[in-house]
Amino acid sequence: ADEKQKVEQVSTALKESLKGENKEQIEKLSEELMTASGKLTEMLQAQAQQASGDAAGDQQAKPGKAQEDESDVVDAEFEEVKDDEKKEG
Repeated sequence: ADEKQKVEQVSTALKESLKGENKEQIEKLSEELMTASGKLTEMLQAQAQQASGDAAGDQQAKPGKAQEDESDVVDAEFEEVKDDEKKEG
C-alpha cells in the first residue's frame, strides 16, 4: 500500500512540475517515479507468483484425484455410418 501511495504522490508531483520549466525537477521526479513503480511491480509479481504457487500446491496435494478422473476414459474404435448406408441396410 505504501508503494502505491508513493507512486501516486510522485506521479502527481511530476504532473505539476511538467506545467513548469524546471528540467532538473522533472528529471528527478521521473527517476523517482520509475524507481517507485519498479518496486510496486516487483511486489505485484511476487504476490502473483505466491498465489500461483499456492494454486499449484493445491493441485499437487491431490495427485490421486487426477488419476481417478482418467479412469473413466474408455478407448474404443468406431465406424461412422452415413445416412445413405443406413437406408440400404
